[in-house]
Amino acid sequence: MFETLTDANFEEKIVKSDKLAIVDLSAEWCGPCRMVSPIIHELAAEYGDRIVAGEMNVDDNPTVTALYKVRNIPTVLFIKGGQVVDKLVGAVPKASYKAMIEKYI
Repeated sequence: MFETLTDANFEEKIVKSDKLAIVDLSAEWCGPCRMVSPIIHELAAEYGDRIVAGEMNVDDNPTVTALYKVRNIPTVLFIKGGQVVDKLVGAVPKASYKAMIEKYI
């Protein structure tokens, strides 16, 4: 399942989710972010209802960006039970995201 995330829906869609959530914090102008985005979409399709995956534009959503102290983008947070259990910063291979998902689902 893929979600477009905002400051307004983040708690409902991610924090309160009973599934592992993968949150891609990025921006439209960021080159490496444009490399990560399709990977997150693919993972959402591959894992289906076993995870919640979403993308959040840091420029449009400063509250969540500040709350999680995101300093570099892309940052992909792995959230389970409302808590960040891990994160990957920068453009990394799809296999790295898959390994992280398998670790926590």
